[in-house]
Amino acid sequence: MTPYPDSDPAAGPLPIGEGGSQDAPGSRQETSPTSPDSVKPPSDQPGGSPHPPATASGSAATATSLVELALSELQERRASLLAEIAGLEQQRDRIRQEIAAHAIGQSELIANRVKGFQAYLVGALQDLAAAAEQAELVVAPVVVQPSPLDQAATAAETVAAPAVAGQFSQDEDLIRGALAGYGGQPDFYADPWKLRRTLEPAGAALLEEWFLNQGGRGAQPSGGSRNRNVLVAAAAIAVLGELYGDRFQTLVLAGQPERLGEWRRGLQDCLGLGREDFGPTSGIVLFERAEALIERADRLEERGELPFIVVDAGEAAVAAPVLQFPLWLAFAATPGEIASEEDLY
Repeated sequence: MTPYPDSDPAAGPLPIGEGGSQDAPGSRQETSPTSPDSVKPPSDQPGGSPHPPATASGSAATATSLVELALSELQERRASLLAEIAGLEQQRDRIRQEIAAHAIGQSELIANRVKGFQAYLVGALQDLAAAAEQAELVVAPVVVQPSPLDQAATAAETVAAPAVAGQFSQDEDLIRGALAGYGGQPDFYADPWKLRRTLEPAGAALLEEWFLNQGGRGAQPSGGSRNRNVLVAAAAIAVLGELYGDRFQTLVLAGQPERLGEWRRGLQDCLGLGREDFGPTSGIVLFERAEALIERADRLEERGELPFIVVDAGEAAVAAPVLQFPLWLAFAATPGEIASEEDLY
């Protein structure tokens, strides 16, 4: 039998179990065990696709990009909000300037009105408290039958009072002297109910006309402002005080609390009065309504006292019942005063 060309006769057959079984010709060759040196990574194999390892650097880069995107959006929103806030602040400053420009022109007028109303309200509350303290809670009715002598004396006083109050011809010298004295230097330390301010010549002429020609009953043109009218009325009160002492009471009619406040402050300054001099039982009483003033004047006449009625220039007309009293002075407003009063109230 002829040996295989590749076989070595001297080598003999391969041992079974160590090198593997010897296959017959034509059979498939058994795969030999793979040695460590023969194993190659997939990247070295031709035609193989690489698989990059999952590392921490990739995830960190993604997170950084997201943070930068969110930060840019927040910065854009912040810039938008800052621009909107700046616009609102400009609008706020413009509104404040408009309010300030409008308020500056009216601040003095509003302050005067508030101050006048406050003075009137405080005085009215004090007057009310004083009247409540002096009021008699229980008054026992007393009926007295007057004697014929008392009735005759009362009738004589009633007839004589209007004559004395309505005619000042016998007191002409006293009136002219007092008015002339009021035109000199002001006496700031004069006694209460004496004129402490200087009376202008126009005011002195007005009072001379009112006392001597009108008999203390009539209207006179306004001096152009409430302060001048208050000064004229204060001079008239001072002259009447020289003539009648404390037997008369002044009743001032002004339809607005602010006007009454100005009258109160002006009379206090011109005559050196205090708050206790204004009230139902005091020398000067302030009224907003003509009805209440007329009722008060009637009560004064019933008690034998003399009411002196002063009507503010802001009143459109003098009530007819006022004309029956022996002493009244009404100030007739000028067209300029009427226009300013309409604008104010």
